[in-house]
Amino acid sequence: PNLIIVPTSVLPNWEREAQKFVPDMKRLVIYGSRRENLFKKIEESELIITTYALLRRDLDELLKFEFNAVILDEAQNIKNPNTITARSVRKIQARFRLCLSGTPIENTLLELWSLFEFLMPGFLGSQTAFQKGFVKPIKDGDEDSLNYLKARVKPFILRRTKNEVAKDLPPKVENIYYSSLLDDQMELYAALAKKLKEQVLQDVDEKGIAQSQISILDALLKLRQICCHPRLLKLDVPGVNTNVSSGKFEAFKDLVTSIIDDGHKVLVFSQFVQMLHIIRNWLNMVEIPYCYLDGTSKDRFEQVDRFNNSPEIPIFLISLKAGGTGLNLTSADYVIHYDPWWNPAVEDQATDRTHRIGQTRQVFSYKMICENTVEEKILKLQESKKGIADSIIPGQSAWKSLTRADLEMLFEV
Repeated sequence: PNLIIVPTSVLPNWEREAQKFVPDMKRLVIYGSRRENLFKKIEESELIITTYALLRRDLDELLKFEFNAVILDEAQNIKNPNTITARSVRKIQARFRLCLSGTPIENTLLELWSLFEFLMPGFLGSQTAFQKGFVKPIKDGDEDSLNYLKARVKPFILRRTKNEVAKDLPPKVENIYYSSLLDDQMELYAALAKKLKEQVLQDVDEKGIAQSQISILDALLKLRQICCHPRLLKLDVPGVNTNVSSGKFEAFKDLVTSIIDDGHKVLVFSQFVQMLHIIRNWLNMVEIPYCYLDGTSKDRFEQVDRFNNSPEIPIFLISLKAGGTGLNLTSADYVIHYDPWWNPAVEDQATDRTHRIGQTRQVFSYKMICENTVEEKILKLQESKKGIADSIIPGQSAWKSLTRADLEMLFEV
């Protein structure tokens, strides 16, 4: 039998695709609370699908079999080599192993080591040796180590972009959609940026950048929230009023209204669920029908089907974490990223919910950016620091390697 391990959220999608592409294969989906009887059917099945979450619980049962192939979908689920999930998949017996991922390196090179430790144990040495021989030298800018690692892994990486496999797919058009902070919003932003900059730089001077990462990210988060909508900000600072309007939200309403008025369907992504709630309240008020998906949604695939099959529903609100992968939404031809994400590869994966095989129209993607704020500066950083992942797997990028000068620039008003 062949074993495929997938995130819980895409299990129904795999079932549908298997039914469509390999209807003659004997399929077994191991899922649900009563799985004892399912294990007895493994021997007679050809294609077995289970989830990362259940793999941990069912490991003892799965270890009784040797599989022909074990395939990990969204293999970045094992990017941390020390988690129970990563350790569990490495124990499974199989003649052939495969990792599928749109983002094999999201942050650090150790994620690459973890994938290869599953695929070919020992191929990149021990974790400690890899840290010493590759991670540190490459971080310090050693080209030789980087080139050696590239040459070592290249024969085992098959990168398939849509341009290669779907030549008839219309190109996607990516736009930056700029907006400005309103006056009150700007005052709030400037006051907070000044205060946070002092705190962060003091932290960095005392502990160094690596040890200050949490306070840096928290400070940047607050500024990004002001850009989206001051109502996202949870602040108990005397004299600071967050009950102000948002320039970006006003610009968003104009943009989305013009897209819908022209008869198009649009996906709206945000990493802030509370922002999606603000948008949802507005849609209810102006009586525009919509579908909605975040991490708590139980009716994920019902929402997808409803959106794809209902011409009268023009908008789908999706949280980036919950719906950025594993969904097919080709009925939309517009995508709005309400707030920029550190790693552009994650945004690209979200846009690819609609720009994928089966799409017949041109897809337009808008990334909303507040001018003269941390959002615009993150964009510049992404451009200038294409990151180590770009070197190992072209087209990947990682947000790391910040300097003190970068931080000063980010908090500048």
